[in-house]
Amino acid sequence: MSLRVLVGCKRVIDYAVKVRVKPDNTGVVTQGVKHSMNPFDEIAVEQALQLKEQKLASEVIAFSCGPAQCVETLRTALAMGADRAIHVTVEGPEYENMQPLAVAKIMKKLVEKEEANLVVVGKQAIDDDCNQTGQMLAGLLGWSQGTFASEVAVESDQLKVVREVDGGLETVQVRLPSVLSADLRLNTPRYATLPNIMKAKKKPMAKMSAADLGVDVSSNVSTVRVAEPPVRQAGSKVESVPDLVQKLKEKGVLA
Repeated sequence: MSLRVLVGCKRVIDYAVKVRVKPDNTGVVTQGVKHSMNPFDEIAVEQALQLKEQKLASEVIAFSCGPAQCVETLRTALAMGADRAIHVTVEGPEYENMQPLAVAKIMKKLVEKEEANLVVVGKQAIDDDCNQTGQMLAGLLGWSQGTFASEVAVESDQLKVVREVDGGLETVQVRLPSVLSADLRLNTPRYATLPNIMKAKKKPMAKMSAADLGVDVSSNVSTVRVAEPPVRQAGSKVESVPDLVQKLKEKGVLA
C-alpha cells in the first residue's frame, strides 16, 4: 500500500524561550517572542520523510492552522523534505482559544479532501500539553491509532508500533489507514540545509480558512486566569543530624 501522509506542524513558542505571563493574567506574552515548530511535530515530519525515503509513502503533506506566521513553520517542514503544505488560517481570539477538537475536525476534512491514509502528529504540543488531537482525529475518522510511538514499521496493510507507556514499552499492530502520534525517541529530526531552504520557497502551499472547510473553530472553553507558579523559597544547609532534627521541630514537622 502506497501511503499519502498528512503531518501536523504546530507553531509554538520556542522551547529555549522563558515564557512570561502577561501583566493582566490573560495569557502568555507572544509578541516579539521567538516561535518555531513544535519539537514533537518535527519528529512527526521526520518519520513521514523516512517512510517516503523507504518508498513506502508517495507524498508528504505538511499542515498547520493559525495566523499568517504559520507559513514560516510550514516552510521549515518543506525545507526538511515535505512535498507541499496546507495553511488553514485562523486569526485573533479564535486562534488563541482554539481547542484540540477544532484542530481534529479541520484535519478530518483535509484527510478526506487529500485522500490521505496516514496521519502523523506529535504526541503533544509544548505550549498547552493537551495530548488530544491525534486521539480525537482517529475517533472522528473511525481509524486505528498508534500513540506515543517510539518505533514504527510498515507490514503490508498494517503498522507495527512500539509505544512508550508508564510501565515500559508496548508493541501493538494497527491496520491502515491510521493515526500516529510521535514520541521523543522515535527519531532525530534532520536539519534543513540551505539549498533545501531555498527550494522550499518554490514548493506549493495551499491557503484556505476553516470556514472553507465547513469547520466551526469557536471554543466552549475560556481561560479565566493565567498565573506563574509561586516562587520557591530558598533552602538552607545544616551541619549535622541533630541540627536537622532541631530545624524540623522548629518547622513543626517533628514533635
